[in-house]
Amino acid sequence: MEAITQLSYALDTFYFLVSGALVMWMAAGFAMLEAGLVRAKNTAEILTKNIALFAIACIMYMVMGYNIMYAGDGNGYIPALDLSFMFGGDNAVEDVLASNGDIYYSGMSDFFFQVVFVATAMSIVSGAVAERMKLWAFLIFAVVMTGVIYPLQGYWKWGGGFLDAAGFSDFAGSGVVHLCGASAALAGVILLGARKGKYTADGRVNAIPGANMPLATLGTFILWLGWFGFNGGSKLMISNIDEANAVAAVFVNTNAAAAGGVVAALLTARALFGKADLTMALNGALAGLVAITAEPLAPSPLWATLVGAIGGILVVFSILTMDKLKVDDPVGAISVHGVVGMWGLVAVPLSNDDANFAAQLLGLVVIFAWTFIASFIVWLILKVVMGIRVSEEEEYEGVDLGECGLEAYPEFTGNRGSGL
Repeated sequence: MEAITQLSYALDTFYFLVSGALVMWMAAGFAMLEAGLVRAKNTAEILTKNIALFAIACIMYMVMGYNIMYAGDGNGYIPALDLSFMFGGDNAVEDVLASNGDIYYSGMSDFFFQVVFVATAMSIVSGAVAERMKLWAFLIFAVVMTGVIYPLQGYWKWGGGFLDAAGFSDFAGSGVVHLCGASAALAGVILLGARKGKYTADGRVNAIPGANMPLATLGTFILWLGWFGFNGGSKLMISNIDEANAVAAVFVNTNAAAAGGVVAALLTARALFGKADLTMALNGALAGLVAITAEPLAPSPLWATLVGAIGGILVVFSILTMDKLKVDDPVGAISVHGVVGMWGLVAVPLSNDDANFAAQLLGLVVIFAWTFIASFIVWLILKVVMGIRVSEEEEYEGVDLGECGLEAYPEFTGNRGSGL
């Protein structure tokens, strides 16, 4: 019995770690997607944001975020703060064997899996505020977002807080991760304002194409791959027949939803614009993935495809609506992760009989309200204290030079230097 327990513990821990590594690879996906969808003169800065925010998320979640989110105590609204995790500790062999299966993976593997989730939420923000936000204002916000804002709403659901007690269901984070990140992004975009030249005085919308569609497409495929760890790893266990079958179902449904999102977005774009819009297809894939994340286990593969397809349709209309409202989001992050994240939450009771619409709406409203209000306050403080937007000259020349002092494509975009 001991050997079987140790083997299953090792297997589930390994599965958790590999899933976390797949989710970590999503950071590369976000970086490539955003680098492809911004203009060449802003590429180095967006890449700097992505690698820096990942490092900040890892540190802040270790120092305080993980302990807030999984405090194991509190009143359901405010967790008991315990900062002991940063000093180490893990499951002792004796405790694991004596738990009768209640402890079935390493505590450190759980932290690793959770920390890459908070980095994902923060990555959503970087694309929405691209091309005109000050780098250091963004990074300071990342400290607060990953250390406090994200973990607290995570505690309310995944940490056993009041949303969990109310019956709110969010398997892998359509709300806890994606809606949270989009809500923070929306608050920042409202205070930041649109890019120069995006909207005209007479209400026209000027398209500002990204510099590198191959990179954006690569980023989408990387995110698609990483999502198998995102959703599959959230099953937490794979060491018996039932759990292994469940993980396989999650993988199939995740893939099906992404495929449904691509096809639906492509057809919608064709109907509206008369062309096959690649950016809409890419966002359609991500929309399908976001939509199925709240419940990737209960649906049949066909229903998962339909959930993703509805997400793909929604994202096209949402992006168009955001432009009509003059909410300038260069990569469509608010639509993909916010609007479609809401759809994913609302869709859960359609396939999961244990969920109900009232609890889903409660979770949706709470996550959006908390994250938006808290983020708006932090962004506003930053705007007053240090400013959050670069100067018009820096925006015109590109934030690569103003914020990073270098260009991503110097041989193509500038005449500086004497290199061949």
